[in-house]
Amino acid sequence: MPTERRKFGDEGEGMAAALLARLGFRVLARNVRMGRLGEIDLIALDGQELVFVEVKTRRDRSFGPPEEAVTPSKLRTIAACADGWRNRKGWTGRAWRIDIVAVDLTAGTPDIRHLKGVALD
Repeated sequence: MPTERRKFGDEGEGMAAALLARLGFRVLARNVRMGRLGEIDLIALDGQELVFVEVKTRRDRSFGPPEEAVTPSKLRTIAACADGWRNRKGWTGRAWRIDIVAVDLTAGTPDIRHLKGVALD
């Protein structure tokens, strides 16, 4: 049975996937586990470019905006997971990037921000 936190995260990921679809992305997968390396929230195609998406959802701003929770360490983990996924699928020659979708629910109405091509360090 999913925890309340998991349900909340799934809700944010659903909003993020819907936004990306409206922007013309093709969502390929959600919640992809890469063994002990970690998990990728969403994997999508933006044209021919692979996009590995970290989704952060917040109900309040006591810890700052959602996107600030994506640390350099987390980005390195996503990059390692992306490499593993690309190797597994045989898509190592395809261009790729990491995006963040921040879902901010502090005002009652969702404020969803898409940060494209987040740099590693």
